[in-house]
Amino acid sequence: MQLNAPRAVAAVRSQFVFPRLPTTNHSPRRAPARRDAGHGSRLRSRAGPAKVVGDMPRTEILRCHAARRALWLLAAAGCGASPPPPATPPGASAPATAAGESPTATLNVPIQSMTLDNGLRVVLSRDTTAPVVALAVYYGIGFRIEPRDRTGFAHLFEHMMFQGSQNLGKMEFIKMVQANGGILNGSTRFDFTNYFEVVPANTLETMLWGEADRMRGLAVTQDNLTNQQGVVKSEVRVNVLNQPYGGFPWLDMPQYANQNWHNAHNFYGDLTDLDHATLADVQSFFKQYYTPNNAALVVSGDFDYAQATAWIKKYFGAIPRGPDPARPDLSEPKQTQEIRAEKTDPLADRPALAIAYHVPDRSTPEFYAFTLLNEILLEGRDSALFQHVVQDKKLTGEVEGGINLLGNAFDYAGPMLWIVSVMHDKDKTADQLVAAIDEVIERVRNQPITAAQLARARVKVRARLYDMVEQFFGFGRADLLASFALFDNDPAKLNRLEGELMKVTPELIQNTAAEYLRPTNRTILQLKAGK
Repeated sequence: MQLNAPRAVAAVRSQFVFPRLPTTNHSPRRAPARRDAGHGSRLRSRAGPAKVVGDMPRTEILRCHAARRALWLLAAAGCGASPPPPATPPGASAPATAAGESPTATLNVPIQSMTLDNGLRVVLSRDTTAPVVALAVYYGIGFRIEPRDRTGFAHLFEHMMFQGSQNLGKMEFIKMVQANGGILNGSTRFDFTNYFEVVPANTLETMLWGEADRMRGLAVTQDNLTNQQGVVKSEVRVNVLNQPYGGFPWLDMPQYANQNWHNAHNFYGDLTDLDHATLADVQSFFKQYYTPNNAALVVSGDFDYAQATAWIKKYFGAIPRGPDPARPDLSEPKQTQEIRAEKTDPLADRPALAIAYHVPDRSTPEFYAFTLLNEILLEGRDSALFQHVVQDKKLTGEVEGGINLLGNAFDYAGPMLWIVSVMHDKDKTADQLVAAIDEVIERVRNQPITAAQLARARVKVRARLYDMVEQFFGFGRADLLASFALFDNDPAKLNRLEGELMKVTPELIQNTAAEYLRPTNRTILQLKAGK
């Protein structure tokens, strides 16, 4: 079998590091450009998983030649071991298409889903491109769902999941994956915590057994908890407190722009709260949130549907259902006046500016319109903001941001911000930047976009969607399927995204911009350089 080597290496450069310890670097999807960017100091992913850090709480980029070799070894390890493909995935159906439309004109991911008796949502999606499978388990507990008196606990518990289970000792899960030629990661996001492995296809049963063992119960000690409390606190210091622009704007902005505590607290956690976590807290947290009825399991890649289903029922079916976790109210009141705030970063040598707007509720027509607005205004060097603020006004060298800086526009469940961020020289002012940004935004608020602009936005958003699905040997597909299974109980929603995006009209885009890009729906955060 042949692999597309350039494409594989490109995927690795943005997604792939060897895991040593499964801690998480919660760097934003698009952070302000750094002077040391490109030297491995921070990893930035457009839509993929947060990166694994090494045995110290820092990220380590896998060099290109090693990445190339590892990917080829991963695929080669499964060569000749792929199960025979069934003629048609059992229970799978193609999305409906309009009359006269080619069935290949829209995204058509094969999907088979079921719910076990214990409430575990299972999604299977076969892709025989390479003899590799991606296995992902998503739990419905994220930053903003954690209890008020345990800030940062969702992230801390992510670390605890690698400290031992009933049949695997401390770090043995990681060793098991790596010994079988695979890679793994875990991350904490706004509305979920996820764990995934990408492995040769012939090791799928072993990985299912390992994930089920973790879901069935942890075997952690006070020493492990104390150790991981120290690791998480060190991670906070390295990635945020002692890092120029460390939490800007992904961690800072929600605390200024949101009113609901669940959306507005320090997601990394107060260091005092982390110190107060006890072994009993860990056990209680696990029983409350790490249950099959609060989880989604996705397998994507080269496997046999019937065999995978049998293994999943064998290893996960007997895990007891837990109590249904209480869901906090995440709703935000409508913002009716502009918020302006500023902070000083003592480690920053250049000022920065971020502007955040509350976006429409996900899955509404206005949300899909806003997704196209994001392409028109912000994404790429052909975007209106880059052309005006960078090329014409020369106020900065880059304009960055997007919807959901910790993931993509679709893998979250609650309120969300659209954030635009820039860094600038000290001879430029925040007011100059805001005025230039407003010139662009007011155009889309006051007049419809042209047919050419709409056509270009559709091409860009469609390409972005397909890139998400194809990302990283099945993990991108698994991420979207798990999110839609967990949040909507509807993984097949993935196949309807493109159609919803293509329905958007210039009139809907203008109306959405007029309502959601109004100055009274935004927060402006100015970061002053302390150096």
